[in-house]
Amino acid sequence: MILDRIVADTRLYVEAAKKRRPIGELMSSNGQARRSLIGALQSRPVAVIAEIKRRSPSGGEMNTAYGLEELAGIYERGGAVAISVLTDEKYFGGSPEDLRLVKGASALPVLRKDFIVDAYQVFEAGYFEADAILLIAAILDDDELAALMDLAHQLGLEVLLEVHTEGELERAIESGARLIGINNRNLDTLKTDLATSFDLLETVPGDRVVISESGISTGSDIGKLLEAGANGFLIGEALLKSGDPAAKLTELLSARAGR
Repeated sequence: MILDRIVADTRLYVEAAKKRRPIGELMSSNGQARRSLIGALQSRPVAVIAEIKRRSPSGGEMNTAYGLEELAGIYERGGAVAISVLTDEKYFGGSPEDLRLVKGASALPVLRKDFIVDAYQVFEAGYFEADAILLIAAILDDDELAALMDLAHQLGLEVLLEVHTEGELERAIESGARLIGINNRNLDTLKTDLATSFDLLETVPGDRVVISESGISTGSDIGKLLEAGANGFLIGEALLKSGDPAAKLTELLSARAGR
């Protein structure tokens, strides 16, 4: 399965990265102020986290006409509340260094989106100036999840905890995660279905901030998900494959609940 391969390769990356840049170096530079992703999401009626990635296993190559910093500026001017940066190199063409470039190019919070399985990657996210990290419930057991969440919070990083099933959502709620992402993409088959969000939103407590991720491509999608209770949206391919990310973002942000 693709997810198993990605996780295995991520562990190999971590071992190599520890030799290139020892964890002590990362730990010594983790004191900077962070921008609040949760605060940004709560600041707009339609809150979009716009994603930067060069390619993906499901979508192939993305629009490479824009540099990272240029795209960050486009997203900020277009009304995104935050920027998600894919930092996996093998499958998504990214790098942890991309976080610092994007952070310096806008005033928006920056989310490190990756397959985080080791504390090293959390320190690395902080070192490269991320404001928040994605954790994926499907690849972490409860003890691992608790340890990584605790470390992130110690470093001032907010956590977006991603789920895809009812069981994962229950674990996320029990973990105390305030920010929950419902991934409409099955990470084993790579197929997307917005019904995943509609189904799981029914059981999320009202005190959580909930993001719908993947497969969102129209204002109508956003309107229906707002009506169902979503607080925000993580959108990548619809922007990056549109040819005009600024115009597409404007279109998506014009959505209203129920439409």
